[in-house]
Amino acid sequence: MPAFSLLFTTFARIGLLSFGGPAAQIALMHRVLVEERGWLSERQFLSALSFCMLLPGPEAMQLATYAGWRLRGTAGGLLAGALFVLPGALVIAALAALYAAYGARPETEALMLGVKATVIVIVLQALARLWKKALTGRDAVVIAVLGFAALYLFAAPFPLVIAAAGLYGALSRSAAPEAIAAPQQRAPTLPRIALWAALWLAPLPLLYALGQTLLFDLGLFFAKLAVVSFGGAYAVLAWMAQEVVQLRGWLSPEQMVDALGLAETTPGPLILVTQFTGQLIGHEAGGWPLALAASVLTLWMTFLPCFLWIFAFAPHLERLLARPRLQGALRAITAAVLGVIANLSLWFALHVLFAETLTAPAPFAATLPVLTSLCPEALALVALAAGLLIGLRRSVPLTLALCALAGWLLG
Repeated sequence: MPAFSLLFTTFARIGLLSFGGPAAQIALMHRVLVEERGWLSERQFLSALSFCMLLPGPEAMQLATYAGWRLRGTAGGLLAGALFVLPGALVIAALAALYAAYGARPETEALMLGVKATVIVIVLQALARLWKKALTGRDAVVIAVLGFAALYLFAAPFPLVIAAAGLYGALSRSAAPEAIAAPQQRAPTLPRIALWAALWLAPLPLLYALGQTLLFDLGLFFAKLAVVSFGGAYAVLAWMAQEVVQLRGWLSPEQMVDALGLAETTPGPLILVTQFTGQLIGHEAGGWPLALAASVLTLWMTFLPCFLWIFAFAPHLERLLARPRLQGALRAITAAVLGVIANLSLWFALHVLFAETLTAPAPFAATLPVLTSLCPEALALVALAAGLLIGLRRSVPLTLALCALAGWLLG
């Protein structure tokens, strides 16, 4: 059992170096926790990763929390999870403040064009990686295509798409043989679950009683998002963009793309884009005091449930993963996530590459480009980002910096 001081320095290092999205973060934790420290075996690490992928929320942050919990109990889980998130959260808060103050300047917009072009390639890379892993049968392909069509053509709610896929996957496993019985575990302590759930949702009744309508709406929205955010940040961003931009009108499409681009430049989970979004919404509605309150509230509602899921269900890891219906639901949800990410990729690309878009006539709700409004500079920057990331295999931070510089020069 490692000392808390060693646990602190190890997870602080992971938190500060966790650039590049979930795949890079998980690889970093594997190298540190399995290869360097030997704190987890290969089997323990992979089982924990599968478990975290079943949960809503950022799987990399939950994996860090699980590792800390396994090593030093609840205190270790709190320490590991917090250290994974806090470095990126502080950077995001600073970037959101700078963006709110200087985002409208021409030179800032030129820099952000390079960042946005890079984001298109990053998301497409994520889609390609998942495509090879998830689409292993005809059913998976159909689920992915239907998920994309439901979101892009009809603007179907993201939770509905995920729920339908999970239900199909669970039912399709009804004839599967029973899994090998896992060791019996004690039931989770209900008072502990109730405590964490109460802490998580405590801001909502307080904000409602104080008449803070915007903060209450933000807290409720991000609480819902935390519950349905299966499939990682790229998947849930499509629903968040749909709600924040199209349905609620809190941000413009350009601001939403900028938020994702800036979140890609920071350490920590990509879902920190929710903090940037909340802080920017608060600033536009009520200046810096409301921006700070919205930033802290968004962090609380997004990440506190991660501790709830881990501390409630980690003792049941083997038994949960042994259930065939749960395995079937996970496979179907993973396939649907491909459709969600494809929709996100197209949505972002259209708003970066074209200055004007329009909505398809009813009954469709698809976003269509105005072809004459194509931006040649954006297209050139996408090609540059693809060459650096895919052709030369450069790192994400370096590519973002070079493309931002190229955007500034072109601007």
